[in-house]
Amino acid sequence: MPEEMCLAGGGEAGARLRAVDWASNPLGLIEGWPLSLRTAVRIILSSDFPMMIHWGPELVTFYNDAYAPSLGRKHPGNLGRPAYEWWSEMWDQLTPIFNRVLSGESFFVENARYTPDRDGAPKDAYFTHCHSPLWDDHGKIAGIFLVVTETTRQVVAERDLLQANAALAQQNEALQASKARLAAVVSASSEVLYSMSADWAEMHQLTGNGFLVDTGSANPHWLADYIPEDEQARVTAAIQEAIRNQTVFSLEHRVRLAAGGVGWTQSKAVPLFGPAGEITEWFGTANDVTARRVAEEALRRLNESLEQQVAERTADRNRLWTLSKDIMLVAGFDGTIQATNPAWAATLGWTQDDLVGRNLLDLIHPEDHERTAECTSAIAGGQAFRRFENRYRHTDGTYRWIAWTGGPGDGLIIAAGRDITEEKATADALRKAEEQLRQAQKMEAVGQLTGGLAHDFNNLLTGIIGSLELLQARVAEGRIGALDRYIGAARGAADRAAAVTHRLLAFSRRQTLDPKPTDMNWLVGDMGDLIRRTVGPAITVDIVGEPGLPPVLIDPNQLENALLNLCINARDAMPDGGRLVIETGRQGLDARAADDLGVPAGDFLTLCVTDNGTGMAPDVIARAFDPFFTTKPLGEGTGLGLSMIYGFARQSGGQVHIASEPGQGTRVCLYLPPHAGRPVTGESPVELAEAPRAQQGETVLVVDDEPTVRMLVTEVLGELGYTAIEAADGAEGLNMLRSNAHIDLLVTDVGLPGGMNGRQMAEAGRVLRPGLKVLFITGYADSAVLSHGHLSEGMQVMVKPFSMEGLATRVRAMIAEA
Repeated sequence: MPEEMCLAGGGEAGARLRAVDWASNPLGLIEGWPLSLRTAVRIILSSDFPMMIHWGPELVTFYNDAYAPSLGRKHPGNLGRPAYEWWSEMWDQLTPIFNRVLSGESFFVENARYTPDRDGAPKDAYFTHCHSPLWDDHGKIAGIFLVVTETTRQVVAERDLLQANAALAQQNEALQASKARLAAVVSASSEVLYSMSADWAEMHQLTGNGFLVDTGSANPHWLADYIPEDEQARVTAAIQEAIRNQTVFSLEHRVRLAAGGVGWTQSKAVPLFGPAGEITEWFGTANDVTARRVAEEALRRLNESLEQQVAERTADRNRLWTLSKDIMLVAGFDGTIQATNPAWAATLGWTQDDLVGRNLLDLIHPEDHERTAECTSAIAGGQAFRRFENRYRHTDGTYRWIAWTGGPGDGLIIAAGRDITEEKATADALRKAEEQLRQAQKMEAVGQLTGGLAHDFNNLLTGIIGSLELLQARVAEGRIGALDRYIGAARGAADRAAAVTHRLLAFSRRQTLDPKPTDMNWLVGDMGDLIRRTVGPAITVDIVGEPGLPPVLIDPNQLENALLNLCINARDAMPDGGRLVIETGRQGLDARAADDLGVPAGDFLTLCVTDNGTGMAPDVIARAFDPFFTTKPLGEGTGLGLSMIYGFARQSGGQVHIASEPGQGTRVCLYLPPHAGRPVTGESPVELAEAPRAQQGETVLVVDDEPTVRMLVTEVLGELGYTAIEAADGAEGLNMLRSNAHIDLLVTDVGLPGGMNGRQMAEAGRVLRPGLKVLFITGYADSAVLSHGHLSEGMQVMVKPFSMEGLATRVRAMIAEA
């Protein structure tokens, strides 16, 4: 087929494809296209059925005019573009389908739901489509052929029909239930139930329930039978008004009782309407309110007798109003003052003549206007206040704090207030003193922290700088026989400096952890010999492990450091020897115990270290986890051990607890949550010279913005036989991942400049290269960036500073993983 014929015709899609600059497209010029591609393009452009083709590693897209309506505003700009550029919002859904088809499978699905962004926002849509592999001229799968029909309208219509049918069925069930409930109410009600004709001329039925006489058939004389003669006119007037307005009839009136005599009833009836909106019948109830009316009459007579008592009590209230030292106020809801008591003059200097008729806001501090207006509105709405504070102006121009108790009464604000100015002044002085104390404590803590850091790092830097100076001098003099001594001293000081930073990050719960499912019994047992050598022969070490414990998800190296620190502390607490017990176990914490520890209730694994040494006083326990706090002599402890253990335990989802008494020894327990994974064991360190070498052609991409680190890593990898590619930031690294270069492993710093961190670059790289293995290297990273330690399969992390031997071993292990 001639090259230009494959794009002939095809309406708008064909015209736009012919206008594409194929020379700058990943597919290249048309004359270089395989015959199979040109044939497939010709087929879809000639078809009136929606079709699409994705071709090549970039999945460059072709589609016809019939497919264009399904794309919305994505058309026509996506013709000739890679699929991942314009289906980004659905890429997670499409990638598994594309991978299956490119491996040789066909994929067919009916009414599948997707959420394309076709008109500015993702929206559900439904498609029936078939994806089939396309082969190039050499018989290799090079593309995807898609035939598709959008079924959104059909699916939505069917769903709406099902919902409508369900709603109809539900309404029918509700109607039947309503009828049943009405029948039950009629049979079980203790009220009088009755029905009337549309004009109330005839009573159809009345069930009196012993209160009124039953009527089982039509009764045109009901008014005379049930209503006393002197009440009939009032009842008739109320009925006519209800008929005229087509509203509920409601009236409390006298009625003839079934037992004889006259009582009172509360009668209500609702109109029932016909199809044309006319009243067809009235249905009503009548309650016996005779007892209430009798009680009300008795209450009325009692009220008359109480009027004299009220007058007497009013006089008492007036005396209280006059004599009270609290200021009292009566005001309208608009704030207009109507009455004040004499205490205003003593408290604020204002007399009643000064105040009546003025608005409250004239006297209130401007800063309190809004709050006072809100309080006034709340009182107008029926709310009462037990304590509301604002400032009122004294006649001398100063302001006094008043605490009010008030609420609504007879359409007015009734309130009493007490001068609390002196109380506020005292409280304010106390608050300022507390703030000054907190600031002093904060500065003391900062001073302790910076002083401890300066002390430790100045010592360590002296060792590093001095060793490097001597190393430089000896090399210049040609005296290289003792270089290892200076190199070892500098390396040791640097390692100790790294340990200080790790412990500080551990205390603040900011260290980058590499958690693995770990068998605590195995880890403790593996450290047994090291612990015994560390504490010395004068201390007996017993290890008691509870069998069958599940693993814990922690950084095993940090757990080893924590255990070793606890054992060293125990050794120092037993200078004359003693007994050290290391125990593993499990413990369930109820809500109260968990709250005391500050962890969620549930099951925890425990690692406890117990000694019979000197013990600790309560004030020492209270500060034991503070950084740089130590009871050891100067130069014998950094004060970071327990603070590191505390931070590590909290960051791992657990807690650490100390129980101790002077002279009785100490027990420190780590509480860690169990994990369901399979435990792993540790790695044995090797020398760089012994590190495994690369296989032929293995390539590592190294991304780090620090040139020194990048240089060291690439040089070590080069010496081991790897091809090392360098990049200084995330954008440059991603460009390398987009290239055709062979890459076996990505080694990247987490904190990269330029707006794309290492985790984001790695995730984007995995879209381009599924299954790409990634080793993160970081000196410090927010745990959220690394998904709180939960890395995807094929991803691992190493914390700076690390040894080049350890890096080489980790690179070899990750590349070798299946």
